Amino acid sequence: MTGVKQGLITGGLSSAQLIAADAVAHRMMLRHKYRIECFREGELIWDDEFENLVVTVGRNEYLDKVYKASAYTASHFVGLTAGTPSFAAADTMASHGGWTEVTTYSEAVRQTFTPGTVAAGSVDNSAAKAVFSINGSATVGGAFLTTNNTKGGTTGILMGGNAFTGGDRSLQNNDTLNVTVTASLTSS
Repeated sequence: MTGVKQGLITGGLSSAQLIAADAVAHRMMLRHKYRIECFREGELIWDDEFENLVVTVGRNEYLDKVYKASAYTASHFVGLTAGTPSFAAADTMASHGGWTEVTTYSEAVRQTFTPGTVAAGSVDNSAAKAVFSINGSATVGGAFLTTNNTKGGTTGILMGGNAFTGGDRSLQNNDTLNVTVTASLTSS
């Protein structure tokens, strides 16, 4: 046996164990955290925070653009879901049986995610929140991030989404929802 192989065996670790240990040491976690605030007549009525399930097509989008340096225009948009959404890793904008989109707002399109400065592995849109002017009664249950701004549309890449931690919320005409999305990449 060579000295390296012998050292690995003598030390109690196989080369496969070392590779596995190295992979664990370099694991990264992509997260989207949402904060939704509901204002009625200028007064904060409720707020909720939740983490996003980053769906498979969303993870593929990140990997393709970052590691393959594919052509990319960074445009992402925030959408709202109806009550009791259930997101799954296999969801796409064209196929997502566990949730529907809420379109009961005055804006003609989904609201733009405008990120600020990237720092410490994180970026958010706190300086330019996505604002939805509710124009009727509706139940909202969560939010999502996509690459297409078409209100109610089924094209573009779904990055992910999730349900509120506090359950569904009822909206009234003239309510305003402010949505802050924080995207972060952490090692764990």
